[in-house]
Amino acid sequence: MAPVPPRSLLPVLLSFLAVSFPFLPLPTARADPAADLVAELEALRAQSPLGVIHLDDRAVSRFLASATSPRPYSLVVFFDAAQLRSKPELHLPQLLSEFGLVSAAFATHHSSDPASLSRVFFCDIEFGESQQSFALFGVSSLPHVRHVGPAARNLKDSEQMQQSDFSRLAESMAEFVEAKTGLPVGPIERPPAISGRQMVLMAAAVLVSAPFLIRRVLLGDTFVHDRKIWMAGAVSVYFFSVSGTMHNIIRKMPLVLTDREDPSRLMFFYQGSGMQLGAEGFAIGSLYTVVGLMLALVTRGLVHVRNPTVQRALILVAMLVSFWAVKKVVYLDNWKTGYSVHAYWPNTDQHRSILSPAQRGQPLEARSCPSRTSFSKACVLDLILRQPLDGLQDDHSVAAVAGEGNDNVAGITT
Repeated sequence: MAPVPPRSLLPVLLSFLAVSFPFLPLPTARADPAADLVAELEALRAQSPLGVIHLDDRAVSRFLASATSPRPYSLVVFFDAAQLRSKPELHLPQLLSEFGLVSAAFATHHSSDPASLSRVFFCDIEFGESQQSFALFGVSSLPHVRHVGPAARNLKDSEQMQQSDFSRLAESMAEFVEAKTGLPVGPIERPPAISGRQMVLMAAAVLVSAPFLIRRVLLGDTFVHDRKIWMAGAVSVYFFSVSGTMHNIIRKMPLVLTDREDPSRLMFFYQGSGMQLGAEGFAIGSLYTVVGLMLALVTRGLVHVRNPTVQRALILVAMLVSFWAVKKVVYLDNWKTGYSVHAYWPNTDQHRSILSPAQRGQPLEARSCPSRTSFSKACVLDLILRQPLDGLQDDHSVAAVAGEGNDNVAGITT
């Protein structure tokens, strides 16, 4: 049995314990790394106006690759590329804005339920900053949206949103999030095109200018009553119609292209019948408009000119300008499609090659078509020309075969 310390040592021991007790280590609770990640994600979301967290390679490694699964949260990731935002066919800026609206709608809908709000986070990744992350996800095309669930270990196995679902913008993204997370997103609230302050200013401007506008309308002194405005509008409608503007808008055709062989050179005309650039459409439309204006000058302007010499001179100028414009259109069409425009009327040698040997030996009066419903083009041409056709050529020189049916005669090409 250990000896009892003398009474003289007890005050010393008590004093030592009282002094050293505050410095003794106390048992502490173990820190939860998952809770720390959630708290960090919430802090990053609070810094974004729409609640979209911008990720880079380090953040992807911290919150996804290195985090232990199952994670207490899901990530909905939008993949972006700054160098591709200028391509109109991808709609990356618009889709990224719609993605932000989905994030804001989710945060507003679950603002009273912090537990549900901390289960889903919306993020975006830019290719120029996070090429390694694009490789981890296996993303090779844009636009691209992925849902990384709590149990996802391999990022390539995360759930991808189908390309066809981007057509409905934010609504389709919200349906994708609801289907993968099981949480409602809430109504999508888009900002109004005109703010309340702008509406007040517009209403005030209308009220102030209303008396002056009413007075001008009653006097017939507005731009609606100006014939020049209507003429300019008619010419503009004609120009945009013949230049293929609706085709360019529907197909979203670019105005120009960059030459692949020389990036510093711009291509205004595309050689090939499968594509039309906006610049070449405007060029052809301008040529058509020139011809239309020349026709309007001859039919509507020259009637007010009294001098016959001036009339003839103006008509000659209009004909020359119109001929030049049509020639340019034909040249561009030949260069683009490869089809050449030639005269419809064939020459004498082609006439001889069309007639059959039996018809060549007959006199002119005997050359007639057998019936009104079945006849050859050779007969029709011979009857129209009314000239003796003789001479023999090989059968392979015949370029067209007579059509059957009604009285219409199609053109013959050689």
